[in-house]
Amino acid sequence: MTAIRLRLGQLGETLADVFYPRCCAVCGADPGADGVHVCWDCRSGFEWLAAPICEWCGDPIEGRADAAFTCSWCIRHGPRFDRARSAVRFRGNVRELLHGFKYGNMTWLRAELVRLLHAAYEVHYADCRMDAVVSVPLYPRRERERSYNQAQLLADALSGMLGIPSSPRGLRRVRDTQTQTNLRANQRRQNVRGAFEVVTPDWVEGRRLLLVDDVMTTGATVDECSRVLKAAGAAGVYVLSVARG
Repeated sequence: MTAIRLRLGQLGETLADVFYPRCCAVCGADPGADGVHVCWDCRSGFEWLAAPICEWCGDPIEGRADAAFTCSWCIRHGPRFDRARSAVRFRGNVRELLHGFKYGNMTWLRAELVRLLHAAYEVHYADCRMDAVVSVPLYPRRERERSYNQAQLLADALSGMLGIPSSPRGLRRVRDTQTQTNLRANQRRQNVRGAFEVVTPDWVEGRRLLLVDDVMTTGATVDECSRVLKAAGAAGVYVLSVARG
């Protein structure tokens, strides 16, 4: 079904292009290629994440690291996920794109953003066997207000590209938490504690799961998701996000 939805979405985009030619979502210029929404000039402003990074959470390290490095946050808190990686920094053009995608109903940016996810997957997870793709859920009221869950849209699209099933039987949000935006790291952890539960524990047990989100900042949300997935018996939880705050 995911592959069918993706093909229908691609057909819809093709028809829309006939009547509404594409322009760059950042600057409004001609994007210069079919099927893209960001021109090369604006794309050159993306800050790709590369070594040196923390081996555990993927946070970039300032300066030089001559050997595998684990950041002080991971040493202190011991995240429940096995690994977390992101494609780009949550700055500049990327911030603008993700804000439009998440809050501005610009769901057509999914194709652009999932390409970033796929590139990061190929770099960081090509050696891992994943059994399924799951996403960070929204609280039902918020998803109704927004009419979509941006993380689920990305997970479904990435699932189709990788040929790995995407399933709604992973997580659900059971508590409506306040926004994490203006909270400090310890407040973020407290805010999401107990906010998620596993939908189908029997399905989760023994599976290696790719957990997808749009942005990872301190990692509090994906860490709590990973905690409940591991408690339900997940064999591994690997986090992948478009951007790192």
